[in-house]
Amino acid sequence: MRYISTRGQVPPIGFIDAILMGLANDGGLLVPEHIPQVSEETLKQWQQLSYPELALEIFALYVEQEIPREDLKKLVNDSYSTFRHEEVTPVRQLDDSRYVLELFHGPTFAFKDVALQFLGNLYAYVSKRTDSIIHILGATSGDTGASAIEGVRGKDGIRICILHPHQKVSKVQELQMTTVDDANVLNLAVEGTFDDCQRIIKELFADVEFKHKYHLRAINSINIARILAQTVYYFYAYFRLAEKGQAGQVSFSVPTGNFGDIFAGYLAKKMGLPIHKLILATNENNILARFIKEGVYQPGDFKGTYSPSMDIQVASNFERYLFYLYGEQADTVTSLMAQFKAEGRIAIVGDVLKQVQADFAAYSVENEECLNTISDYYEKYDYLLDPHTSCGAAASDKLAQSGETAIVLSTAHPAKFDEAIRLRGIGQTYPEPIQALFEKPQFQTVVGGTNEAIQKQLEAFF
Repeated sequence: MRYISTRGQVPPIGFIDAILMGLANDGGLLVPEHIPQVSEETLKQWQQLSYPELALEIFALYVEQEIPREDLKKLVNDSYSTFRHEEVTPVRQLDDSRYVLELFHGPTFAFKDVALQFLGNLYAYVSKRTDSIIHILGATSGDTGASAIEGVRGKDGIRICILHPHQKVSKVQELQMTTVDDANVLNLAVEGTFDDCQRIIKELFADVEFKHKYHLRAINSINIARILAQTVYYFYAYFRLAEKGQAGQVSFSVPTGNFGDIFAGYLAKKMGLPIHKLILATNENNILARFIKEGVYQPGDFKGTYSPSMDIQVASNFERYLFYLYGEQADTVTSLMAQFKAEGRIAIVGDVLKQVQADFAAYSVENEECLNTISDYYEKYDYLLDPHTSCGAAASDKLAQSGETAIVLSTAHPAKFDEAIRLRGIGQTYPEPIQALFEKPQFQTVVGGTNEAIQKQLEAFF
């Protein structure tokens, strides 16, 4: 399998080079040269597989022989042996047509563990195999940072620096990152928003000379390995419903801010998984919902919400969708992204907008509605949602149709967002690993939200 840039100016490269490059050298995002097609017969065979076995089969399609199958199998098994549930991503039934896909059973209690445990092990494997230095640079709105750090802390040949918006993540998210005192980990608390952190990351990666000098590698969902890992649980959840005879019309409701999680579902559908509908759930930072409904992609005013990991205005994976929306025409994508950089907006109409609305449904959840949904599900189902999953549940309740089975992606354990849940008078007991964080010292550096300030820290650390 070869990988190409959405902007068409990078020669096709292999899987390992793609995960090392992260952001394409022309400023675009890497995508597979072709999307593997999975037949109905193969889907039936895969239904019998465990989660690690299924992950191995899907990864093998995108890696082919670049990593020997036995090595790939070990990477997969090592990555998912760290999860607290034997199914890795179990599906929880709430009623006849409503399910929750629990993605929070990894080491940091967040869905990011599904991809980042694998990517951390993959980077360590590549570093050892190629005798290369891996310097990871990433930005987080809360969960990616902790998952990425957990995936690579203490590993030989790897250093990691994570940027997070200062005082704009939950306390547990902050503690999961900043209580790590490993020599290969640097936490930078940036004065600004997540969009500022993400912009700095993309601009530093776009500086090819700086990127190569300091051996920078990406851990954010701009890295194609992240997306590939996340496609697995769409297949796995669908198969669990098929076992129950409920795989007629299956829709997924996905809380999203950076468009990575739902793009993985879009990729799974293009591979041949018969997903009926992909429901995109946002909070009040609703640039993606507005695009799907109105055809205008334009940041609005930043709003702090009870679901801070989705407090994002510019979605880094959106460009990958544009590539497929416009028939894999790199020139068109390049033009649209240049227009967005110059004018701050992209507008589409006509048949293109109709295609967007065929691909996705969308709903934007207000702050109070988010909290109300937490209360409603707790009372009705005795099931506690975190505020991000609550957005997915609210969107599903609004948009799922009669006769449709809806799977809501649960992206984090509710203990990570107790501040919001307490507002509804709901008490919970922290899992022991989270409770223990409050007794530990923190290690972080507060920095200004400029490229220069971050660059100075990186030069000292790397």
